[in-house]
Amino acid sequence: MITAIVLIDAATDSIGEVATALADTEGVSEVYSVAGGGTDLIALVRVREFDDIADVIAGRINKVPGVLDTKTHIAFRAYSQHDLESAFALGLD
Repeated sequence: MITAIVLIDAATDSIGEVATALADTEGVSEVYSVAGGGTDLIALVRVREFDDIADVIAGRINKVPGVLDTKTHIAFRAYSQHDLESAFALGLD
């Protein structure tokens, strides 16, 4: 699974509508409304193939009315408490 973090600048008067449309977009797993740094929304894109990233971001996210600009970061490796717990789980559930 390939994960991309997309920082999105949206039209101020339609942030809620943009977030809802993005959340309904195929390939977008989560959308967060954020404050600070000039970014309005952060979307997590999860796809199986590297080429699918362009389809989701350029082909879908950038075409949502109210999206003004995007900056994309590709994740190389995930580090989280959830990942650590599953890596060391003994399967005693």
